[in-house]
Amino acid sequence: MRILVTGGGGMIGRKLAERLARDGTLGGTPIAALELVDVAPPVEPAGASFAVATRVADLADAGVAAALVAGRPDVVFHLAAIPSGGAEADLLGGYRANLDGTRFLAEAIRDLDGYVPRVVFSSTIAVFGAPFPDVIPDDFHLTPLTSYGSQKAMGELLLTDLSRRGYLDAVAIRLPTICVRPGTPNAAASGFFSNIVREPLAGRETVLPVRDDVRHPLASPRAAVDYLVHAATLDTALLGDRRALTMPGLSVTVAEQIEALRELAGDGAVALIRREHDPVIARIVAGWPRAFATDRAAELGFRGETTFAEILAVHVQDELGGLVPTAR
Repeated sequence: MRILVTGGGGMIGRKLAERLARDGTLGGTPIAALELVDVAPPVEPAGASFAVATRVADLADAGVAAALVAGRPDVVFHLAAIPSGGAEADLLGGYRANLDGTRFLAEAIRDLDGYVPRVVFSSTIAVFGAPFPDVIPDDFHLTPLTSYGSQKAMGELLLTDLSRRGYLDAVAIRLPTICVRPGTPNAAASGFFSNIVREPLAGRETVLPVRDDVRHPLASPRAAVDYLVHAATLDTALLGDRRALTMPGLSVTVAEQIEALRELAGDGAVALIRREHDPVIARIVAGWPRAFATDRAAELGFRGETTFAEILAVHVQDELGGLVPTAR
């Protein structure tokens, strides 16, 4: 099996590559080659038993998508994107990365006769917009209220249409906000969900730009990779023409996050959270879902965390070597 990962230099792309290197197989089929592509140099995973190539390229540039699929990879994980806050701040840049890159990739696949790869598209719950019920059902309509959500919804529709016409075999997974993200704060409007945990655990002060009663669905990076791998091996006959799935996410309030942090690392960690209201972030977050009924994904075997303590444990195990550095 040959695998292509766009956005392979990002956090999820890196963790996916590490998972594939550890497993050596996908769906029971040995991996022969993996290519990681991003606008910044991707990192080759350690210990891979198969060939790994990295490439710096922009899918929205002419000819790039065609070159990437010329070798006919069996599975394409399409993760490349500009995140929510960045797409809102840079309208044209967001459409270029999030829509044009997806369209060029899909068209390059379509242009190869007899080539029908599995395409796993990382979408987002930002495809939904208010007003909506407290718990959103699987069949709720798409009414995004951000440019990022609009761009991802367009990608879902494009890949669904080309799957219906037999050009590719797509599964779009709408990821909840990923928490706790390692590294440093990024341009995502949702970044504070991770910041208020990761930074205090590292002994650093952080800003909370929204109210404590904000509720939102979250999943760990480990769960996100599990979702991608499962989507790559799923029997798509079970999906019919509904190729987009909302992934399980733990519905939790900011206050509940903070309390779980207190239980793990003590009052000293919580004291590093500084409340500083940001009306732009608050407006964006107000248009986001609070909870989902993901029965369809559950029936297809997708599983997420059930407590925020589990999400914290994943961060401690995967990023902190199993140690909580902040004194209680």
